[in-house]
Amino acid sequence: MQYLPLALLTLHLGLDDAGSLAQVPSPLFQPLFVSGEGGYHTYRIPALYATSSGTLLAFCEGRVHDSSDSGDIDLVLRRSMDGGRTWLDRQVVWDDGPNTVGNPCVVEDEATGTLWLLLTHNLGEDREHEIIAGTSRGTRTVWITRSLDEGESWDTPREITADTKLPAWTWYATGPGVGVRLRQEPFRGRLVIPCDHDGPDGYRSHVIYSDDGGASWTLGGATEPGTNECQVVERSDGTLLLNMRTHGGILQTNQRMVAISRDGGESWDPISEDPGLPEPHCQGSLIRVMASDSGDRRLLFANPASTEDRVAMTVRLSEDDGGTWAASYLVHPGPSAYSCLASLPDGSIGLLFEKGDRHPYETITFVRLTTQPVNGGS
Repeated sequence: MQYLPLALLTLHLGLDDAGSLAQVPSPLFQPLFVSGEGGYHTYRIPALYATSSGTLLAFCEGRVHDSSDSGDIDLVLRRSMDGGRTWLDRQVVWDDGPNTVGNPCVVEDEATGTLWLLLTHNLGEDREHEIIAGTSRGTRTVWITRSLDEGESWDTPREITADTKLPAWTWYATGPGVGVRLRQEPFRGRLVIPCDHDGPDGYRSHVIYSDDGGASWTLGGATEPGTNECQVVERSDGTLLLNMRTHGGILQTNQRMVAISRDGGESWDPISEDPGLPEPHCQGSLIRVMASDSGDRRLLFANPASTEDRVAMTVRLSEDDGGTWAASYLVHPGPSAYSCLASLPDGSIGLLFEKGDRHPYETITFVRLTTQPVNGGS
């Protein structure tokens, strides 16, 4: 695999003046959540979001006793008011005692500035395999909370399971990562959240959506079996692109799967492999490059770009709505796993990802992928 230098990637993106590309410093890694600190054994499942007002939000799960996906897990947050250069102290968005809260997926209704955070919940004693088998005491439920002050405070979460989960479904996950607000007609203003579930025929990706600014939510379309955690973007022609992890051994591939929706997420075309995106069966991140031009065709994708192990966190650029990937940058060659990208107000790119030296879950680290002015230039 040929990795292009960061300078070339940022030049493709048009993120800096050409004169500032003469010197390219190594990216500065900022470990925002360090396992073993702050009363948590492990931090996992990052979500990064840049609000329209410029606040940067970094969410993750704080796992109290161990690194397991179940047990006492809280949803925690750090915020930055200067594009990720400095960060406020950690705050707890939701702590439900010994129970499991997680899978953060955030979206903003830019018409009102309201931030909506979608989450899932289950009893801490219940394990995923038990929930799927129907032997657990409870089940997996879907919740939402909102912030009206750039993430400084959050409403008490409310349950929306009845509107977003079919009775035959067992396991359920929102995101993790980010949702999108559609910009083009006839679905302009629709909020779309990528999700996945387990049902009678196995794991599938699906979406939920809101046409009233987040007040109510509707179950959208699901893909064929074999897909799992996913992210969604609106392409330049108004169609939606769903990018998915494979799961359960139904699809014998180590490539990302993709599907297109032509009706705002209400249904999906058949899934297919993206030959340019290898994966080790792990969550990945997909966003549009921030642009005022709704016809901009540039997308960014991040994941551990290996078909064997969770290593080699890589960011890729597409200049044709995800049809091909024109450039790539190896951010961290070592252990790495879940990630989330964000377009920052200054034109740079933020990446929040699970990063370690011996295993991927040592830290959740933030990095800004940008070049700096040379000799005081701007």
